[in-house]
Amino acid sequence: MSRAQQPSRRTVLTAAVAAAVAGAATPAAAAAQRGTATVRATVDAEPGPAGARPIDYHAWTTYSEWRTGTAQGTRPVPGPRPGVVIGAPAGSVDYTDPHTGTTATWEYATWTSPLYRLTVPATEVVSSWNAHTPEGTWLQVELGGTYSDGGETPWYVMGRWAAGDMDIKRTSVDGQGDGRSSVWTDTFAIDDASTGLRLVSYRLRLTLYRRPGTRLTPTVWRLGAMGSDIPDRFTVPASLPGLAQELVVPRYSQEIHKGQYPQYDNGGEAWCSPTSSQMIVEYWGGRLSAEQLSWVDPSYADPQVDAAARYTYDHQYEGCGNWPFNAAYAATFDGLQGVVTRLASLTDLETLVAAGIPAITSQSFLKTELTGAGYGTSGHLMTVIGFTADGDVIANDPASPDDDAVRRVYKRREFENIWLRTKRYNASGGVSSGTGGVCYLYFPAHPSAHQRKALAAVGVR
Repeated sequence: MSRAQQPSRRTVLTAAVAAAVAGAATPAAAAAQRGTATVRATVDAEPGPAGARPIDYHAWTTYSEWRTGTAQGTRPVPGPRPGVVIGAPAGSVDYTDPHTGTTATWEYATWTSPLYRLTVPATEVVSSWNAHTPEGTWLQVELGGTYSDGGETPWYVMGRWAAGDMDIKRTSVDGQGDGRSSVWTDTFAIDDASTGLRLVSYRLRLTLYRRPGTRLTPTVWRLGAMGSDIPDRFTVPASLPGLAQELVVPRYSQEIHKGQYPQYDNGGEAWCSPTSSQMIVEYWGGRLSAEQLSWVDPSYADPQVDAAARYTYDHQYEGCGNWPFNAAYAATFDGLQGVVTRLASLTDLETLVAAGIPAITSQSFLKTELTGAGYGTSGHLMTVIGFTADGDVIANDPASPDDDAVRRVYKRREFENIWLRTKRYNASGGVSSGTGGVCYLYFPAHPSAHQRKALAAVGVR
């Protein structure tokens, strides 16, 4: 999100972290900052058995999959990109938008997935979706699951979303928890993973809304979630270089937008996520028309970045760093899909780059921990576009003074560690959390055979 040293909106509370490290039963996720993994009790835990992936991404995308689960007013649609739409609405409901105070009546229909049993009992789950929401429609995604002791979570709202912002204000929902787990903006988290409690299975519930008396409908093509149980560690094992290749990805600086559109978090340091998203959208040929950009001040360079910020903005979080909102934005462009997941190593990134797929990574670090960056950050997104012959990481880093300076080369070992670790020391010497390999993957709706194989290798289909 921001490359600034000051804490993000989800501030790490020193006392909570200390209690968690001591094994106290505190809500660890409440101590998480934007883009960080849950703070847990163990430190420098060893990774699991060789070849084991502590990450499980699963999605519903095919016509046969949309025909499973429980439908109340929805129906599956076949075709080149199968999905689910409103058939005959199940009813109507009044929704008061918390960010405008406006109450409106909406017809709705729901689709609830079959129960999915995680291959990795999870401490965290992040959902993501790809959809088309014409004006006059929107959607809500919820998660409900089963704990390892047999208990059930409530239904948690993971996002209320529309591609535009004229009908509702796109939003996450704060204040959700049952004393055992919580939702922090876009992430379900076990409150105290040191107890051994995990989420072992879940369902996703999709509610589609439209204005009464119309035939409009959202269309959802992909609905999925990534569950993970990343071991706590300040350092991660080093990987061996395996690829020398660089993808040609557009370069955009977030910094040249400083002070633009305060209603979308004021540009500059706050816009790393949409700036990174826009780079990869355009790599795949996504384009915004002059009409779509007509609202942007014509004196602003790279107006498409301003648009990306507007259409990823989370009005509850008050920022553009909501992970699934960024993936959903990418998928509004013809022929693109977007998911939020975690990767296990730089080898995973090499596999993707070799197939022509760049990735957006989330990391936090001190200025001294990433040679050549010139800044420290409590949470920042950048785009990995390749690797040098020595295995170092080539990144389009939006935290650069101008577009020409965006391409950076970062030392492999340093980058690997700041991205994959789950614990770190902050500028005050206290313990903060790291993202544990979070990334956004944007790729074609109809990948090539090579791309499908690479995505499958990192757990995405």
